[in-house]
Amino acid sequence: MTRTTTTATRTSISRMPNPAGFVPELNEISAALFRATGNRSVPRTTMNLVHLRAGQIVHNTYLTVLNTGFLRKGGVSEERITAVSSWQDAKCFTEAERAALALVEATLTPAPSGRERVTDELYARVAAHYDEKALATLTVAIGQIGFFIALAVIGKPAPVESLADPQWD
Repeated sequence: MTRTTTTATRTSISRMPNPAGFVPELNEISAALFRATGNRSVPRTTMNLVHLRAGQIVHNTYLTVLNTGFLRKGGVSEERITAVSSWQDAKCFTEAERAALALVEATLTPAPSGRERVTDELYARVAAHYDEKALATLTVAIGQIGFFIALAVIGKPAPVESLADPQWD
């Protein structure tokens, strides 16, 4: 994508400029979400697996590359990272991770007409692996990725493996 400026034409790295430049509260919201989900009640690896699966579900390269990078930096094997897209039959996930992946998938995938996305059975399965604080944290983490999905699919920031890398114009 190119944007024409009054002085020159340059190649953009994102579809839109950094939204935080126009809505500075975005940085505070983002920081608050990371603090809320960083309370260690759910392992960071599980959070990143959930966020990677969310990026895959919505077909967003930015989110998949970013969360793959986080998982690699956390020492997660390539086998586990690769298997996230087919987690249902992969043998390399714990039951707690499977429950978390099922929850994000149910939350982000439209349910058949007249059916709940998150059934009582799924909720009970997840609750069997996570205490109340962890379940609340996992719920907020899924909401957090939902928040970032809108920025990622609309703004289309450059795919990066670290939040320190340039992602927006």
